[in-house]
Amino acid sequence: MHCVSFKTRKSLDLYPYYFHMKNKIAGFVIMSMILTGCKAPLGIANIQTEKNIYITSELSDDKAMDALIQPYKNELEGKMNKKISHTNVELNKSGDNSNLGNLLADYTFEGAEEWAKKNNIQAIDAAVINIGGIRNIIPKGDITIKNIYEVMPFDNEIVIMKMSGKALQGLFDYYLKRQENNPVSHLLIETDGGDTISKKLINGKPIDESKTYYIATSDYLAMGGDNMFFFGKGEMIRTGIKMRDLFLEKFRQNPEISAPDDVRLIFKNKKTQE
Repeated sequence: MHCVSFKTRKSLDLYPYYFHMKNKIAGFVIMSMILTGCKAPLGIANIQTEKNIYITSELSDDKAMDALIQPYKNELEGKMNKKISHTNVELNKSGDNSNLGNLLADYTFEGAEEWAKKNNIQAIDAAVINIGGIRNIIPKGDITIKNIYEVMPFDNEIVIMKMSGKALQGLFDYYLKRQENNPVSHLLIETDGGDTISKKLINGKPIDESKTYYIATSDYLAMGGDNMFFFGKGEMIRTGIKMRDLFLEKFRQNPEISAPDDVRLIFKNKKTQE
């Protein structure tokens, strides 16, 4: 049975990505204090019925815990609010060709391409990410480390899927059936409003079924996340690159963001998903 003082937890006003930061020692201190407050059952006779404690504004703060946490919180906030780039437009994930979605898909492609060159892997042909993995927008103005953590709070890894042109048909079938705005890079997918794809290009060229393609994506999608089971027909090559780390580096390398505005997904008479 896990026992945690909810009154204590209320005072832990920290970012959800706290434990990814350099000063993990604060996390260990906090958890040690929380665990110390838990009472293990001493015997059958001492078992009591637990009472639910709801977290509401009526619970008072634990001032001792607040005092312990504050120095670490201040240091964390200072790091998270550090400017790394700037954008003159809001970067969002709205629409089938969102500027943030396309930007992050391009960064995924570039990161995988750089890794492939260093590791003697064939050049990357395209990239696919999922819109659900992008958890927030980036407002117009300065871009901070905090913004990137809010956009990508997960520790997903970039992988490269080695696939035959024939197996890659599953990717286009997926977009035809679902017509979802999962961002792509170096891909053009157009549906005709019926049950066929009117255009499917990789790097501006038609698919060659006899060719082997290298597609950058996340390990989550490669393992069938968001029903992308077509990746199961490919061979996974792990890069060890965390998507969020790559995105942080890419934003640092680009002090002024130029958001892509090209069209990559065209769903004519788009179907309404039930």
